[in-house]
Amino acid sequence: MKTLPGPRPPPYALDRATLEQEVRVDVYRASGPGGQHLQRTESAVRLTHGPSGVVVVASDTRSQIRNRALAFERLAERLRRLNYRPKKRRPTRPTAGARARRLEGKQRRSVTKKTRGRFSPED
Repeated sequence: MKTLPGPRPPPYALDRATLEQEVRVDVYRASGPGGQHLQRTESAVRLTHGPSGVVVVASDTRSQIRNRALAFERLAERLRRLNYRPKKRRPTRPTAGARARRLEGKQRRSVTKKTRGRFSPED
């Protein structure tokens, strides 16, 4: 039994030419505000990105060309977020100088508090 290839891991290409080769474009009639022109024409665009499995839809305008451009922008943004990998944190230790400054500050604060003292009512 042959298995279908699943989504491949990032990074994904973000340039328009590559994306146009990797996506399946579906156009359909949009619903919602926009009147008869919107509901009579197939102006809504759905892009399905095969390598990642991401699906984006654009039905904002009456123009299929503008909706297609919007859909590609949205797809590129989603793929940009999928491509992001945070840098691995390397644990660090405070330097000797930083440790000394911290202790010096604590010492200074201690002296300040000790010199406040309490006054006695006999004075």
